[in-house]
Amino acid sequence: MTLRIAARWSLSAIAMVCLSAAVQAQTPIKFQLDWRFEGPAALFTHPAAKGYFKQEGLDVTVDSGNGSGGAVTRVASGSYDMGFADLAALMEFNANNPDAPNKPVAVMVVYNNTPAAVLALKKTGIATPQELEGKKLGAPVFDAGRRAFPLFAQANSISKVEWTTMDPPLRETMLMRGDVDAITGFSFTSLLNLETRGIKAEDVTVFSYPDYGVKLYGNVIIASPELIKSNPAAVTAFLTAFSKGVKEVMADPKTAIESVKARDGLINVPMEERRLVMALDAVVNTADARKEGFGRLDKERLAQVAKQVEQVFETKQPIVLDEVWNGSLLPDAALLDTVLPAR
Repeated sequence: MTLRIAARWSLSAIAMVCLSAAVQAQTPIKFQLDWRFEGPAALFTHPAAKGYFKQEGLDVTVDSGNGSGGAVTRVASGSYDMGFADLAALMEFNANNPDAPNKPVAVMVVYNNTPAAVLALKKTGIATPQELEGKKLGAPVFDAGRRAFPLFAQANSISKVEWTTMDPPLRETMLMRGDVDAITGFSFTSLLNLETRGIKAEDVTVFSYPDYGVKLYGNVIIASPELIKSNPAAVTAFLTAFSKGVKEVMADPKTAIESVKARDGLINVPMEERRLVMALDAVVNTADARKEGFGRLDKERLAQVAKQVEQVFETKQPIVLDEVWNGSLLPDAALLDTVLPAR
């Protein structure tokens, strides 16, 4: 009896040691979002809540952000291992900081098209992009739509507009008050922000950049080159878990949004579910994404985007494509090809 008890204790001790070793073996990954815990954050909070990162041997921490530029600089500084940021912002940082020791690299495309848009109230009479000529537009200085507006203007024969700068929370309010004629912002963010202020969607004109000649990529997952060099398997593991999660988010946004609520209990759940669905339809499950493949990109299009960013952002150095994109760590196509539902 004593021997059997001792044996059971020995087996329990061995199991505890194995469990402890497994926990210790999990690779910590600090991940920086581009924005607050709103609908699209479910793309990352859902796989975390489902335990998919842990299943891949990762201990992932997902933190809210305050813009793509912040996500890029925090990964560059080493305070975060990976992040979610606009590809143009990444390109600009790398080209303007050629000697930076830790320039982040895009490893997966999530928003195959930019979410940037110009929004105007229909009562202004602005019905076409050309009618923005000479008008007063508003946006924060770091807004992706404002930064890329010269491309939109070029594609739509707009020669002059006047810009008004404000903090992000005031953007939609100033449009409603008539302080500006139109604003730039992410389509699914600004439109719903206007709705929360009492403006009906049918009373807003939305000029989405991809629909009006601007073929920029949107947000990508970025990684520290130090992490890519020291532990490439961890990057692939992250992208694998993420892809599994996105497939479920696409299939059931209502369930996925609960993981965002768990991170910020004050969110308006129905509103954020709508924001998530709008984002999925506008920039994730697009014709371009289905053509190029979820997570992947077209090299010729990437080169064209780089030229446009160099021109519009007036970068100090040319953009080196191999320094901003590394698709070699993506999961197998067999997984990626199942993420986007057929249309």
